[in-house]
Amino acid sequence: MKKKLLITLGALVALLLVAYLCLAFFLGSIVKAGVNAIGPKITGTKMELAGAQISPLDGHGTLSGLAIGNPQGWSNANAFYLGKVHVEMKPFSVFGDHIVVDEIEIDQPEILYETKVVSSNIGDLLKNIETATSSSNAEARTKTGQPLKFEVKHFVMKNGKVTVGVGVAALPLPLPPIELNNLGTNEGGITSSQLAFAVMRSVTTSVISATTQAAGKIGGTMGAAAGDAAKKAGESLKKLFERKK
Repeated sequence: MKKKLLITLGALVALLLVAYLCLAFFLGSIVKAGVNAIGPKITGTKMELAGAQISPLDGHGTLSGLAIGNPQGWSNANAFYLGKVHVEMKPFSVFGDHIVVDEIEIDQPEILYETKVVSSNIGDLLKNIETATSSSNAEARTKTGQPLKFEVKHFVMKNGKVTVGVGVAALPLPLPPIELNNLGTNEGGITSSQLAFAVMRSVTTSVISATTQAAGKIGGTMGAAAGDAAKKAGESLKKLFERKK
């Protein structure tokens, strides 16, 4: 009798383990598919997530290989590439209509910043996201058809690099760390495009700051031209930010 009980308990534990592994696997696949489907509608560009691993019991997860392409009119390179993104969320909240994320940590992101007279690739990307905030077609939705709401307690991006320009004139620069708190908390949750805009606004400001500060320290035409273009692009973006307040 005791032996049968042990065998039964062993089989039950094995079954639970298999169920958990399957849930974790399929949850990662769901997140990956969701990002790849909704992402391009928000950014208006190519966007692809290579992989996602999410633990439903403790809410820890890792997104890997997130590439966001340039808007039309710019080079074919990626505007952003995030090798790994660590996520901590409330366990099982991913299955609800209000996802609570305790922390998002992005380490060593790679950003490409291209400028023209009064525009930039990052600025155009931000404008695409702004347009998405007014379109219901770009939002992630629940099974009932309502927009999925997000709340991010802590967001940090560190050890980043921004490359100004492409080709032989490309100039790599360190990116100041970015830290944001309580995104969507006061609003009771915000949509996916609103979250993307809030993060991108801070990233854009940091990119412009890094570019203009470096240009002031670099002698020669390349530094002056980069600084002037960044300043004009920044003024254009400032107007965009003011419209969103």
